[in-house]
Amino acid sequence: MTVQVKHQPSHGRIALTGDGSGGPDQGADLAELCRSVAELARTSTRPPRRIRLEHLGTAIEVEWDDPGAPTAPAPASEAPTVEPEAQDGLHHVCAPMIGTYYHAPEPGAPPFVAVGDTVIAGQPIGILEVMKMMSPVEADIAGRVVEILAADGTAVEFQQRLIAVEPA
Repeated sequence: MTVQVKHQPSHGRIALTGDGSGGPDQGADLAELCRSVAELARTSTRPPRRIRLEHLGTAIEVEWDDPGAPTAPAPASEAPTVEPEAQDGLHHVCAPMIGTYYHAPEPGAPPFVAVGDTVIAGQPIGILEVMKMMSPVEADIAGRVVEILAADGTAVEFQQRLIAVEPA
């Protein structure tokens, strides 16, 4: 596998190419590559404009807009709103990336947290599945769970609120 970093005047780009020949470590390579792309996307101050992934041909592209390029204003539905946290005193644990959110470690198992439970910072509150990889979602504050906002098994967006916590 070869990693190429390409710089173009209109946007940043990272491309990965490979021969697709497979081999015993192809699954591990793909999993490591997905983790690397997710980590790379988290290090930027802006979300990538586009992420493209192919499996057997091994092609991954991550693209960001040029920071100097003018951007279109956000539609009214996506316009920033006043943070309800300031009004009701609640803290919201949000999704660290897009994926499918699960309340329990496996089907039929009890959920990580329920309304009324007390959580501590770092405690798992759910699992986020991204491209067949399971990542724990942890509470970032101690307190009491007052509301579960994301339904079990639903697709969530980056920074979507998952649970509401009354800080301790």
